[in-house]
Amino acid sequence: MKALRTAIVVLMALAGVSAMAGDVSFTGSLGNKALLMINGTPRTVGVGATVEGVRLVSMSGGQAVVEVGGQRQTLVLGGSQVRVGGSGGSSAGSQIVLSAGSGGHFVTDGQINGRTVRFLVDTGATSVSMAVADAERIGLNYKAGRPVQLNTANGVVQGYAVMLNSVRVGNVEIYNVQGVVAAREMPFILLGNSFLNRFQMKRENDQLTLDKRF
Repeated sequence: MKALRTAIVVLMALAGVSAMAGDVSFTGSLGNKALLMINGTPRTVGVGATVEGVRLVSMSGGQAVVEVGGQRQTLVLGGSQVRVGGSGGSSAGSQIVLSAGSGGHFVTDGQINGRTVRFLVDTGATSVSMAVADAERIGLNYKAGRPVQLNTANGVVQGYAVMLNSVRVGNVEIYNVQGVVAAREMPFILLGNSFLNRFQMKRENDQLTLDKRF
């Protein structure tokens, strides 16, 4: 009975740690250890070690990969805090419902690789498309992608084809989504068909419903 009570206490403690490990940022390094800000508290974490539910997977080139509750996230040195693990809310949903804004466009907040972004639904875009400025803000290593030439209304611009680890809207998250980073200014990140094709879409008046297919 005592052993059972002990096990329950341990499990409760672990659950508490998992819940706490939500906001994390990469603030520096000390040798082979990363200086992480975890829920507002600075901590030093070695590769492979776990502190407050945050495990440091790797660290190189001004980036640190951390894992919380089985969810991995790449942090950029000096970047803003990122919410990872269980504290981000469930991503097991299967339906997205959007309402049209001014001009009949569907604009929504979402996440790419765990970083908050602003999407504009665009069924004419082949991929999830963003400007270089947005890619740099969310810490996307777009230059490691495949160079491509993109035809735009203002002519041909340089771009990079990349694979996005995850794209999330509401409580629906899709993994391994094709993206494009373009060397031009864009007011929104275009939520294109590499994401939308994973859904059955239905529009009724000013409401767009996306039901996840796979």
